[in-house]
Amino acid sequence: MILLAVDEARGAGARLSRCAKVVGIAARTLQRWKRHPTGEDGRKGPKSAPHNRLSDEEREEVLALLTSAEFRDLSPKQIVPKLADRGIYIASEATMYRLLREAKLATHRGRARPRQTARPKQLVASGPNQVWSWDITYLKSPVRGCFYYLYLIVDVWSRKTVGWRVHERECSELAAELVTDTIDAENADPEALALHQDNGGPMKGATLKATLEALGVMASYSRPRVSDDNPFSEALFRTLKYRPAYPTKPFSSLQNARKWVTEFVAWYNGEHLHSGIGFVSPEQRHQGRDLALLRRRKVVYEGAKARHPERWSGATRVWTNDPTVTLNTAKHTNQSQFATAQAA
Repeated sequence: MILLAVDEARGAGARLSRCAKVVGIAARTLQRWKRHPTGEDGRKGPKSAPHNRLSDEEREEVLALLTSAEFRDLSPKQIVPKLADRGIYIASEATMYRLLREAKLATHRGRARPRQTARPKQLVASGPNQVWSWDITYLKSPVRGCFYYLYLIVDVWSRKTVGWRVHERECSELAAELVTDTIDAENADPEALALHQDNGGPMKGATLKATLEALGVMASYSRPRVSDDNPFSEALFRTLKYRPAYPTKPFSSLQNARKWVTEFVAWYNGEHLHSGIGFVSPEQRHQGRDLALLRRRKVVYEGAKARHPERWSGATRVWTNDPTVTLNTAKHTNQSQFATAQAA
């Protein structure tokens, strides 16, 4: 089914790399499936057991030791040196952990909360003011070790900076004010809005949480210490701090910092051609003016090809952008959606 859909898409002019991205499979895998459509696994696995493999008796001995009254409350990292002090070597730490996993005994223990490993819920935006992402970054102040704090909200679909503030402190109350004011300024429907953020103090503060609940905004949070879960805010901060105009010295005052951010936001929203949205400005995308602009670019290129067809070996550049933007894409989602669409 996937190969048929890919062949149909390629027949319409789509590139293999783009098809592979949509279905969530590597391009090399699609090429291999095309060469061997029967789906037989051509790999040659080992025909004999590893010579260093533990015997069944040895495996039972290790598990019995790990679950004994003396060692059942210790990790292999602590058991191995204790055994070494007694002149005993029974297995490595890695082997002990592997046997525990196979026996379903490597589970979380203790009073501490287990580390959050599940990805945040996938958020999909098909228009402006549906999914926002926000974060706080430091701006250097004249006092060493003290900072100004830039609160910044970006619309995930259009990449427009819809709200920002610069303050001298981080707190949940200031964040709640920014979110409320931004919703009013954008005339957004809070009950149709999702706000993604990390696990910082202002984000988890009671005031912001209560404000979001009262407004009806759905709150989404990154995993602790995983910056990739909030990529749109991280990318925007990088653009901000790597601008040629970004000061090499600390901001002289809070007013000076606010003035600079005002100029940056005006440039970013109105002049910056964003690569993630087809090289149009965030304001053009946010206001729905991007499609007409992309169509005009296509006409320009087709006209150039008509005048000099010998300079073009294939189709002209594709001037499009994605109609939807996904934050925290779920694994296999693209592939399942693609297959469902083809079946329909």
